[in-house]
Amino acid sequence: MVDRAEAPGSRDGLGTALVAIGLIAGVALLPRLFAGGALAGTQGPLVGKPAPAFSLPVVANGTRGQTSVALADLKGNAVILDFWATWCGPCRAEAPIVNGVANRFHDQGLTVVGINTGDRAGLAGPWALAHHIGYPIAFDTGGEAASDYGVSAMPTLVVISRTGQVIAVREGMTDADELESLVKKAL
Repeated sequence: MVDRAEAPGSRDGLGTALVAIGLIAGVALLPRLFAGGALAGTQGPLVGKPAPAFSLPVVANGTRGQTSVALADLKGNAVILDFWATWCGPCRAEAPIVNGVANRFHDQGLTVVGINTGDRAGLAGPWALAHHIGYPIAFDTGGEAASDYGVSAMPTLVVISRTGQVIAVREGMTDADELESLVKKAL
């Protein structure tokens, strides 16, 4: 017969206390993660600096004959770069939000580019088309754009002003209201 006082993890309730603390901390952070709080901050080493240049192949939704997209070609527009992957659940959940914002602000000078990174070639285009994503999808072949933008988690949204300055970097999901607010600042 096992004495409960000697059972693993039950000594002085330490194991239970640690689990409880972890759960409380996790629950406390969830609203911030999914509502654009501290974990989805506007700060980062790129904020306030010129956006790094890139040129990437377009794999879906390019304009007629468009085979690549470069930041230099988007000069004068506010830009959202949406770094994502098909295997990323939060990326898939955020895509319709980004698509809606792209549609609402397109005529005001917003350009959205989805940058698929961390996937095998050939997955991003079909996924975007099947899910009715309307903005151009580029493929970050070697992960260079993600590296240049300091992407360490997905999804990551980078909001760039008409003058080419990074005004926000959001890691984790961003809701529609907050994204619209950032877009208005960029326009």
